[in-house]
Amino acid sequence: MSIHIRGVSKSFGTFKALDNVSLDVPQGTLLALLGPSGSGKTTLLRIIAGLEWPDSGRIEEDGEDITDRHARQREVGFVFQHYALFRHMSVFENIAFGLRVRKAPKQEVEAKVNELLHLVRLDGLGARKPAQLSGGQRQRVALARALAIRPKILLLDEPFGALDAKVRVELRQWLRRLHDEIGMTSVFVTHDQEEAFELADEVVVMNHGRIEQRGTPEEVFEHPATPFVMDFLGNVNVFHGRVEKGQAFWHGIPIDYPDYPHSQARPARVYLRPHELDIARAAAEQPGGNAATAAAVTGSLPASVLRIARSGAISRVSCRPDGSDTELHVDLPTDTARDLSLQPGERVTITPRKVRVFLPDPEYVI
Repeated sequence: MSIHIRGVSKSFGTFKALDNVSLDVPQGTLLALLGPSGSGKTTLLRIIAGLEWPDSGRIEEDGEDITDRHARQREVGFVFQHYALFRHMSVFENIAFGLRVRKAPKQEVEAKVNELLHLVRLDGLGARKPAQLSGGQRQRVALARALAIRPKILLLDEPFGALDAKVRVELRQWLRRLHDEIGMTSVFVTHDQEEAFELADEVVVMNHGRIEQRGTPEEVFEHPATPFVMDFLGNVNVFHGRVEKGQAFWHGIPIDYPDYPHSQARPARVYLRPHELDIARAAAEQPGGNAATAAAVTGSLPASVLRIARSGAISRVSCRPDGSDTELHVDLPTDTARDLSLQPGERVTITPRKVRVFLPDPEYVI
């Protein structure tokens, strides 16, 4: 089953949750709706499920308009963040609930529930109550219950948000394998980019009720389309620069920017990810040397080390570029940082391996 969202808008009072959103989800795709709180991702998911109604626009399944259909008529399975299991029912009865509502024969119910218990790796736990299970096991029960009605589409709203980090990682890997086995069209909501990139075939980044970018995890991460996407996808250094005549300039360092060939200079923002920077001890400086000129010649920025913070496998070196009040962060493997053995106050040069430049977006302020 493919899903087609056509010009959907939704407001709650004066708050515009969705603003003319259009999106296609091809058959068999595992798609992530990624964005901060209030970006509209959960509202969009609930509209696909039939739990909310759009103010305008329509929802189609395989080209058929289902906008006015109730949730029970849409053949959609929904998994909530906090499980929403019936505490007084056993695991078996929780999974069987949708089948019993549809008056499925007893023998069919038993066979289907046992099949699902095996699928979600909960064999032998059917008689337990939800309170006797771990958080990860409860979420598997919730998933099995959603699958019991044989939905054509599986929707998941922050499915791992209530779990601890280790269990989240295990369940993500398990859900990806399960999706590959059953091949169902699935859409899940998350604000965790690592989760989206690990699980999804495609990622849709949302902000203020609109789609900022859609693409494969690699496309979205390597080629962010807007300043918001660049800033949202993890730690990033942001500096002011300018563009003119096909080049951007950051602290005197020229960067190719063919998107702006005009001679009139314009302000721009320069984005550098900490792990895409190289750092080295500075060579002895010549008296009277000009840092900006040196940077333009070498493509490296002179700076002073402020501090080094080690966190597991990664160490962060915080520096202050010459002539700047803004800190610049460089991430290194801890072994590399230990070998380099930098100390606060030391002079270094920082060389970017990749730089992304954006002209100011009046609707997005850092």
